Amino acid sequence: MKLTRQRLLISALMASLLAMAGCEKKAADETTSTTSSVAPVAEAAPVIAASVCDGTAPAGDLTPVRIEAANSTRNEEGLYEGPVWIKDTLYFSDFTFSSGFPARILKLDASGKVTTAIEDSGSNGLAVDKDGFLIAGTHKYKSVSRFNPASGERTSVAAQFAGNVFNSPNDIVIANDGTIYFTDPAFQRDAAPGGQEKTGVYRVATDGTVTLVDDTIANPNGIALSPAGDVLYVNGGGDQGLLRAYPVVDGVPQAGKDLVTGLKIPDGMAVDCKGNIYVTEHIERKLRVYNPQGQQIAQASTDANLTNAAFGGADGKTLFLTGAGALWKIDLAITGSPY
Repeated sequence: MKLTRQRLLISALMASLLAMAGCEKKAADETTSTTSSVAPVAEAAPVIAASVCDGTAPAGDLTPVRIEAANSTRNEEGLYEGPVWIKDTLYFSDFTFSSGFPARILKLDASGKVTTAIEDSGSNGLAVDKDGFLIAGTHKYKSVSRFNPASGERTSVAAQFAGNVFNSPNDIVIANDGTIYFTDPAFQRDAAPGGQEKTGVYRVATDGTVTLVDDTIANPNGIALSPAGDVLYVNGGGDQGLLRAYPVVDGVPQAGKDLVTGLKIPDGMAVDCKGNIYVTEHIERKLRVYNPQGQQIAQASTDANLTNAAFGGADGKTLFLTGAGALWKIDLAITGSPY
């Protein structure tokens, strides 16, 4: 009798444990289902982190290959700018030098076809946020803007500093926490009235607060972050060009130090997963690759003025270059930032 009672108690206990496990599994399944039902506008490229770095850094002379299908069909002179890789597509700005610097956003799909994604974007540099939206420096609006790449809908991210609009927001980079950094030279200042007294580098906090990082670089241009997000890179200075590095402490850039000098009209930048920095020299038509210590390790030349760079492609190891109505690619053995 005593043995029977013990068996009954053990059976009851096991049944209770099984029921609890079933409830926990159901709750976990429901949580998973709820989470997966929310999808971003577009699948943004993954953040490049040192812990998942794949590949070998480039060395020596590199050979850019022009993407003929992307050659400009405009009758006016202009530039391609701001390449950014999202999912399986490269987006980039296309603007001319006519009044107002009219711009649109084009896209190069996986098949090699180029089409217009957003008409009249008024944009220059592009980035992509965690939700797959395009973040753009928009000279037309003298602000930083957010575009839905599917619908073209635009909203403002940062419109003013110290009561005035910006000069012509140019290049963009976004930290892992959503903080946005951008350069504000005067290249397209005449696109609309108003502007700042100086050209500068700015930080947009996640609550929208805009602060000045540096206003001592003449026409700051390219901007990038190290893979760990602990160094902000900015180039500029025109004919007396430089690459400046700012340590980022607790999400705030500290005083900058010149990492490279002697650059000639530096433009856009990209960073690979080992922290090497890819700097374009506009009129020189050159790409220079520096290690994090500022030593040049590779270089390339193009057949037209060069503006910017971004990693993309199916394996993330294709470096795309934008320039004067032209697009090039370089197949590398390393992954890097998608803008």
